[in-house]
Amino acid sequence: MITSAPTRSRLHHRDLLLLGSVGLRSRKLRALLSALGIAIGIAAMVAVLGISASSRADLVAQLDQLGTNLLRVAPGQTLGGEDATLPPEAPGMIGRVGPVEAVSATASVDANVYRSDQIPVAETGGIGVRAADPALLDTLGGKVAAGAFLNDATARYPAVVLGSMAAERLGVTRADGSVQVWLGDQWFSVVGILEPLPLAPEIDRSALIGFPVAAERLAHDGAPSTIYVRSDPEAVEDVRRVLGASANPDNPEQVEVSRPSDALAARAAANTALTSLLLALGGVALLVGGVGIANVMVISVLERRSEIGLRRALGATRGHVRVQFLTEALLLSGLGGMGGVVLGAAVTAGFAATRSGALVVPPVALVGGVGAAMAIGALAGLYPAVRAARLAPSEALRTV
Repeated sequence: MITSAPTRSRLHHRDLLLLGSVGLRSRKLRALLSALGIAIGIAAMVAVLGISASSRADLVAQLDQLGTNLLRVAPGQTLGGEDATLPPEAPGMIGRVGPVEAVSATASVDANVYRSDQIPVAETGGIGVRAADPALLDTLGGKVAAGAFLNDATARYPAVVLGSMAAERLGVTRADGSVQVWLGDQWFSVVGILEPLPLAPEIDRSALIGFPVAAERLAHDGAPSTIYVRSDPEAVEDVRRVLGASANPDNPEQVEVSRPSDALAARAAANTALTSLLLALGGVALLVGGVGIANVMVISVLERRSEIGLRRALGATRGHVRVQFLTEALLLSGLGGMGGVVLGAAVTAGFAATRSGALVVPPVALVGGVGAAMAIGALAGLYPAVRAARLAPSEALRTV
């Protein structure tokens, strides 16, 4: 007589899901609170990645709009450690460099600006006075919020254009020439107010007047303190190397050349470091959620000893029991992961809406969030599942 080998008992996928969801359906509040722990950790990670990606997208858009081909030329120091100066002819000499597309200069003027002539001299409000070329706004890619910028005519008269922050601190909102400010012990008419300039924040805190009126009324010598240079984007580094010699041929070592966009790149690097810190905090929250699931699963095993014993007595194998509890842990963490992804995306959308910026949620955050939750759930449910499978039917049924 030939006997066939016994067939291996298996659970169908549908039966496995039903068994795995028994504990969740019978203890809904506990399951909800456990899934919430995972959801908070995943939401924190998705929100951090989403907010960082959205901020980075805004920064890149800002750089693309303003351009990364803007260079700043400023005087350095002499060999004796004293402050150097740039010759008045420096902007013109720089403008003769082939790849240079635009050049303009500003100069710090030894004067203060006030809303009226009754304000004490010491209360400057942090506003500086600068002489400026009429081409400055085009070179910086800036815009006028009200009024108009300096031109060849207004640069010769007591007319002033206020940076965005300077106008706010002085309480000036109109730029039609009817408002005057006390500048250098004389009245200047406000003819323009600028919008913020991210690549030249010093302009935001300045009152701008023309070089001719600065020389005539405030005894300025015409030496520029900052020269802004726009070059061919393909030749930025080549232009950067020759700007020192072009601005001051006699002492090129006394010239400093920088790119304002480097400051934004540094800000992006700092943002990346902060993102890593926040991700670590999100990881801690996720770990706490995993510990919560492990705790719930262990308690579930203790409470359901009779159920485990009965199933074993009816023919369920250790593998069946092990897979049942592992499936339950995966379902719990999967629900928490999906809820966390939705919550994190909602937080990112809210952040983008408040700043009127780009909404970017990296796909890796969505997929990785659910994946990380499932991995944590598998690890958290592994020990309780093994413990449940090791229960002998006779021992488990003693509690019946």
